[in-house]
Amino acid sequence: MADLNDLSRQLEAIKKQIPFATARALTSVVRQIRDAQQTAMKRRLENPTPFTVNSVRAAGATKNNLVARVFVMDTAAAYLDPFESGGVHHLNGNALLNPKNVRLNKYGNLPRRKLDQLKSKPNVFIGKVNGVSGVWQRKKPPKSKGKRRQKRATNTTRKPPKMGSVKLLIRFGDALPVQPVLGYMDRANTMAKVLLPQEIQKALAEAMRTAK
Repeated sequence: MADLNDLSRQLEAIKKQIPFATARALTSVVRQIRDAQQTAMKRRLENPTPFTVNSVRAAGATKNNLVARVFVMDTAAAYLDPFESGGVHHLNGNALLNPKNVRLNKYGNLPRRKLDQLKSKPNVFIGKVNGVSGVWQRKKPPKSKGKRRQKRATNTTRKPPKMGSVKLLIRFGDALPVQPVLGYMDRANTMAKVLLPQEIQKALAEAMRTAK
């Protein structure tokens, strides 16, 4: 009878720990999925920024809330979605910015606020030149050789001063198609199916071992 009472107490202790064990298992699974998704981004995207990689987050479960999730922060999700589902590049403005003669950051992207900095320069303008829309820079006109003689005659035709050429800094274009390469959802679903039974089994075994 004493053995039966001991078993009953152990079962009751295990019962109390089941929510905690389940929360531990769920949390472990979503953290492993998060890490795998971040690794996949580094491999499948071209030189992604730390902001993009770290936008994949995991929210663990608790014994009172047995829900755990892996998610992507909203800002990154907007431009990452085409790499998962297909479509065209997400545009923050009205056009795709295609840098031509602008120094990029180490991730190959246009530095933040670079466009605003360029627009503030007096020799930079936004417009269309020879049918190409974008951000242009006026070059200084070439220096003339020697002094021009001033002609007093009113009927003499004056040549206009030489204007400097322009250089295309950033070209404006349409959003381009994106090849879906992430496989985010398939990876998450596959990992969850494989890992969850294993993690629950481990958590329950630990709960039984520590039950008093």
